[in-house]
Amino acid sequence: MEKAINRQKVLLHHLNPSSSNVDLSSSSSIFASVCLAGDSAAYQRTGVFGDDVVIVAAYRTAICKAKRGGFKDTPADDLLAPVLKAVVEKTNLNPSEVGDIVVGSVLAPGALRATECRMAAFYAGFPETVPVRTVNRQCSSGLQAVADVAASIRAGFYEIGIGAGLESMSTNAMGWDGDVNPKVKQFEQARNCLLPMGVTSENVAQRFGVSRKEQDQAAVESHRRAAAATAAGKFKDEIIPVSTKIVDPKTGDETPVTISVDDGIRPNASVADLGKLKPVFKKDGSTTAGNSSQVSDGAGAVLLMKRSTAMQKGLPILGVFRSFSAVGVDPAIMGVGPAAAIPVAVKAAGLELDDIDLFEINEAFASQFVYCRNKLGLDAEKINVNGGAMALGHPLGATGARCTATLLHEMKRRGKDCRFGVISMCIGTGMGAAAVFERGDGVDELSNARKVATNNLLSKDAR
Repeated sequence: MEKAINRQKVLLHHLNPSSSNVDLSSSSSIFASVCLAGDSAAYQRTGVFGDDVVIVAAYRTAICKAKRGGFKDTPADDLLAPVLKAVVEKTNLNPSEVGDIVVGSVLAPGALRATECRMAAFYAGFPETVPVRTVNRQCSSGLQAVADVAASIRAGFYEIGIGAGLESMSTNAMGWDGDVNPKVKQFEQARNCLLPMGVTSENVAQRFGVSRKEQDQAAVESHRRAAAATAAGKFKDEIIPVSTKIVDPKTGDETPVTISVDDGIRPNASVADLGKLKPVFKKDGSTTAGNSSQVSDGAGAVLLMKRSTAMQKGLPILGVFRSFSAVGVDPAIMGVGPAAAIPVAVKAAGLELDDIDLFEINEAFASQFVYCRNKLGLDAEKINVNGGAMALGHPLGATGARCTATLLHEMKRRGKDCRFGVISMCIGTGMGAAAVFERGDGVDELSNARKVATNNLLSKDAR
């Protein structure tokens, strides 16, 4: 072990641009660390080399109630175009420099949505030379898009890319078209992939003892925090106003509107009121419309690039992409996904759960949200500080991009008191995804190494 640490010291010595002046024995130096997650954690190069993948802009539309809210008559491509346009206009980036646009989306037919996204890029001013593709990992699709772009930048495929998310649940309803392979009857887990999400919520509540009261309390707190954040203007930095129309269903009359505020928040929600709602998926169950995520419309976009590219362009760095994980869990209790994915992503970043200052955990259902929070022993004051999907809504493919914008802007507001943040969500058919971000101006010289004494590392290894 001692030899390994010495080898790391030598490597760090060579990587440091001013290595001839570095005193590796100094207590203020960053020591070589035990690798907790493979080479990427122990051997991350210093920031001056520009190897980091950074986020320089992250924006979203308002999130609106499907079929009843501000975007009920807005085509999906008209939702995506404004946020794609915003990330380049607000950074003064030449759109032709973007190497790829990856858009997470879930419900629309694949070929149709891919075409709509390509059309949206043209609306937003991107030239024909910039490619577009879609990705679908259900509720994590927006985060998967961001991770795919980060991976491509890290692999050297291009230096600048956009990870985005889009969902119009007004246009594309949840449902299954076509026949199911009868072979599914022979495989319980495959059969459980077809369970309604609400049934999996009931399974989590029953199996892990999450009470109706706990679920309703979590929902009320989500609405309270979202209402407070809205009143304080916290979302103004991340929301791009969208000019669209509202169509009167009776007369067909169109009214021009500009949507810039989330419209699903209920500031006066109470446990007493939610307690009156009947269970939706099970007669004696606990999952209701009030303690589940809202069916919503929305979009978001995240602009990523190499650190060196951002520095050359003089762009402020909003955040640093540190790690990503996607894991599988039992489809019958798919909501436990974050409890499985978060530790993997945190370890891959060379960190521990206690190092994370903020969490954005998608509130698909209160049952699974409460379970994941309790299972990981997380401080409730660190999670969804500005509300979550039970209040804001859950436009499936857009949620990951929405959470990225919300997390990074909140970390920026908190400054030095907030260095690391995590985004996570459960995924239909039994998966979980999570990603770790670092605040843009909070990066150590060696970003994934801890300032700890070498003998502590040796004693830890000995244990």
